[in-house]
Amino acid sequence: MSTGRLREQVGKKSPFDSPAQEAYLNLLRSANELSGPFHALFKRHHLTEATYNVLRILRGHLRSGDEQGVRASSIGCEMVVRVPDVTRLVDRLVSMGLAERCACDHDRRVVFVRITEQGLKLLDDLDEPVLALHRATLGHLSETDLRELNRLLELSRHEVERMKREGLCPLEGDEA
Repeated sequence: MSTGRLREQVGKKSPFDSPAQEAYLNLLRSANELSGPFHALFKRHHLTEATYNVLRILRGHLRSGDEQGVRASSIGCEMVVRVPDVTRLVDRLVSMGLAERCACDHDRRVVFVRITEQGLKLLDDLDEPVLALHRATLGHLSETDLRELNRLLELSRHEVERMKREGLCPLEGDEA
C-alpha cells in the first residue's frame, strides 16, 4: 500500500501509473538519499563511491591471498555499481598512491592492480565510519525488515539479470 509520500516529495499530482513505477522511483529516490552521507565521507578522503569500491575489491583479493593483485580487466565485474571506465578509476587511485599496477610476468598484455600500504591504511581508517553510517542510515529497521528488503531487492535484480540473459530487456544496450 502506497503512503503517497513519494508523490508529495516529487510534486506529482496524479497517482503513479503502476505500483511497479512507484517502487522503481522510490528505489531511486531512496538510493540517492541513503548515499548522501557516504558521498560526503568519501569526498573528505578524495574518493568517490566507485573508487572506494575498487579499493575494497583490491583489499579483498589481497586478504584472500592474491598478492599479485587483480586483473585490471576483471575489476569492473566485481563492482557494486558498474561503471564504463574502470581504467580511469584505477588511474586515479594510482596517482593518489592508493593502488599500483603490475605487469604479468608471463603475459605482458595482462595488467594486475593491487592496493598499496597507503590504500590499506585509508581503508582501515574508513572501516568504522562506514559501518557507523550503515547503522545510522538503516539501523532503524529490524533485522527481519532488512532481510526482507534484501530479499526483495535481490529478487528484483535477479529478474532483470534473467531478462538480460534471455534478451528480453527492452532497449538494453541501446544508446539514447
